[in-house]
Amino acid sequence: MRIAIKFTYDGTKFHGYARQPNLKTVEGELIKALVKYGLIEDTKESFFRSASRTDKNVSALCNIVAFNTIASKGRIMECLSNELTDITTYGIAEVESDFNPRYAKMRQYRYYLLSSDLDIEKIVTTSSFFTGEHNFSNFAKLESFKDPIRTIDNIVFNLENDFLIIDFYAQTFLWHQIRIIISALEKVGSGKLEKEQILAALNNPDNKVDFGLSSTKPLVLMDIIYDFKFEYDKNLLDKFKDLEKRITSSIMY
Repeated sequence: MRIAIKFTYDGTKFHGYARQPNLKTVEGELIKALVKYGLIEDTKESFFRSASRTDKNVSALCNIVAFNTIASKGRIMECLSNELTDITTYGIAEVESDFNPRYAKMRQYRYYLLSSDLDIEKIVTTSSFFTGEHNFSNFAKLESFKDPIRTIDNIVFNLENDFLIIDFYAQTFLWHQIRIIISALEKVGSGKLEKEQILAALNNPDNKVDFGLSSTKPLVLMDIIYDFKFEYDKNLLDKFKDLEKRITSSIMY
């Protein structure tokens, strides 16, 4: 059968998400645990796939992996819960045999931006340029095999303490897309750029502009949505909530 696992992690404890030789990564730790307990033989045989590959220091309250296995759901959750540190698995689902977690219905990322000395109204107004379908060549680190045209469905703002909390909703994001957009918005809010410059860069993707790159630690992958539901273990959900508090507290306080 094919299984999907939902999990959370503190990105500051790892050298990024994707497996790398001789480095502790989220994906690497998950694979080691799955192989150690005989839940999979290897990544190729099990068709192991990840939903999102976050950068170093980026945390996640929800990420997804899927793999083929003959182990029961109870054994999988027990083994991973006992083995993993700085990663909490808290949801599981049996999925279709061809399920690939990269093809989600929606992703939500959150960025915690220090709001002091920023013109919040300008930031919010400028952010509206990014919603809808656009060529994001000036607002992503482009990979040759990736289409720079993407759709951002919504951007939502909340003020909490000294932070402007910004939630991005889209089916897919390009590499560094959110961090470059945040850097551009921060420059508008601080008066270093005018919103017309952002709009011009968005409407003229062939005229290259470097808006810089915001830091990774305030970025959190919040949720990934599919057309099925996960099963949750109450005790593991409690562990998840504890890790959620530690992640947000380390950013905001």
